[in-house]
Amino acid sequence: MIPENGSSVTEFILVGLTENPNLQCPLFILFLVIYVVTVLGNLGLIILIGLNSHLHTPMYFFLFNLSFVDLCYSSVFSPKMLMSFISEKNVISYRGCMTQLFFFSFFGISECYVLTSMAYDRYVAICNPLLYKVALSPKLCLNLMFGSYMMAFFGAMAHTICMLRLTFCDANTINHYFCDMLPLLQLSCTNTYINEMEVFVVVGINIVVPSITIFVSYGFILSSIFHISSNKGRSKAFNTCSSHIIALSLFFGSGAFMYLKPSAAMSMDEGKISSVFYTNTVPLLNPLIYSLRNKDVKVALRKSLSKRK
Repeated sequence: MIPENGSSVTEFILVGLTENPNLQCPLFILFLVIYVVTVLGNLGLIILIGLNSHLHTPMYFFLFNLSFVDLCYSSVFSPKMLMSFISEKNVISYRGCMTQLFFFSFFGISECYVLTSMAYDRYVAICNPLLYKVALSPKLCLNLMFGSYMMAFFGAMAHTICMLRLTFCDANTINHYFCDMLPLLQLSCTNTYINEMEVFVVVGINIVVPSITIFVSYGFILSSIFHISSNKGRSKAFNTCSSHIIALSLFFGSGAFMYLKPSAAMSMDEGKISSVFYTNTVPLLNPLIYSLRNKDVKVALRKSLSKRK
């Protein structure tokens, strides 16, 4: 069967994270543990927020969506990545590759905007605490999430449609563990200038716009914190934001390093190592960061366990 864009390639071979046979088994075990913990952590947080009515607040509504996005995000590529460690030839069809690219882009961009919405939530909670419930009404929270998913949909469609216009001739070995944009561009036998510009613009918008919003929000937050007279109050305000700051740094830092750096300045092997942070590490750490550093989540977990007993 010939793909719709006229490419002679009907399937791709994924090289995986490494071709060293001595590392295949240890890496399989490591990433299997990471994936299982990621699924259990995010699914557990989703269930916990859903079952406990005192967690039905804007902050935990956004955290619910973040856990949902992380759960789906890690499931887009982790099963295929694990297959690459135990199979001699890890093959993915042309359509399967484009589908993986779409959902990887969709959930990746969604995470950008969910984290941005959480920054706005922290801004309102610290700078306008008396207006918190009014400023973050259920309708506004739903609109913020709807807008996040719509931005993700349009960004993912732009990436996928531009990739479909390319022709792939004989080379079909992707030097990666999933169908990412940059290694696919390297395989194309047609001019990729338009695609490179599209990647730079779309990724730039979806990193710069959330980053500016987050920096402005935290500028106001820091200003409010420095005006708090008591050390206890300042410490409490910092603790409220610390989990979110850690999650932001991990996700945006690794994503910007991968996609906003000139392709000539970075080898694909370096890119694979960088991508591990935003594809595997971030979805793993988010539920741990927000549960271990959050008293409300710990209380909800104890209540749920005591009810079960």
